[in-house]
Amino acid sequence: MLKSITIGQYIYRDSIIHRLDPRIKILITLIVMIGLFMVSSFIGFGLVAIFISIIIFLSKLPYKRVLLGLKPILFIAAFTFVLHLFFTTGGDVILKVGFITVYEEGFYTGIFMVVRILLLILFTSLLTLTTSPIELTDAIEHLLKPFQRLGVPAHELAMMMTIALRFIPTLMDEAEKIMKAQQARGADFESGGLIKKAKSLIPLLIPLFVSAFRRADDLALAMEARCYRGGENRTRMNQLQYRVRDFIAFGLAVVFTVIISIL
Repeated sequence: MLKSITIGQYIYRDSIIHRLDPRIKILITLIVMIGLFMVSSFIGFGLVAIFISIIIFLSKLPYKRVLLGLKPILFIAAFTFVLHLFFTTGGDVILKVGFITVYEEGFYTGIFMVVRILLLILFTSLLTLTTSPIELTDAIEHLLKPFQRLGVPAHELAMMMTIALRFIPTLMDEAEKIMKAQQARGADFESGGLIKKAKSLIPLLIPLFVSAFRRADDLALAMEARCYRGGENRTRMNQLQYRVRDFIAFGLAVVFTVIISIL
């Protein structure tokens, strides 16, 4: 399950989506995310699903690999559905067992929230799947530059956010290895109730934290050894530059967001 996490991973393809300016891709992601929170009907969600399918097709990414990224959050989605199912009231009663009453409003609201979460995760994962960590760093730094006058350390923030995203799949691989090693010693992560499963994760979390700190220390030493210095005097091999296709993509995203917001 851990290997199915797609956020933070980058898959290279020679596609028009990969060639878009990373700043535009970040802005489009933010705009569509806002639009997703304003959608008030399943028709709007259907349009978003079609929009995501078109982007996946244009980016030449395998549909199965992208959809696999939803697997780790299915538990959160199911938990959200159950909460709305039992605690949202309104409409006709569709099920009554003892003291448990399920209302029509709770059922539809639960499905609505689950679809919103799944589309949100699916769309945001496309940003990292089609943008390399270096491009993300440069883009975040450029977008934060106006705030430098207010004392915001744009370069440092961009570097931290990118490293955090980049380390997600690395830590997942590390967690997978530790889990297999613990299972080989007789650890059981599958059976038992919720409390037992939570306790069984302690032997996994402690070595994972130790490994994460060790990796962070190694990375800091490697950057110091290469005399890495961020800031104004740092140069780049490839300068970010807006092109016509970027403005077209941004315009289409804005129009699309307005349409799904009013549906």
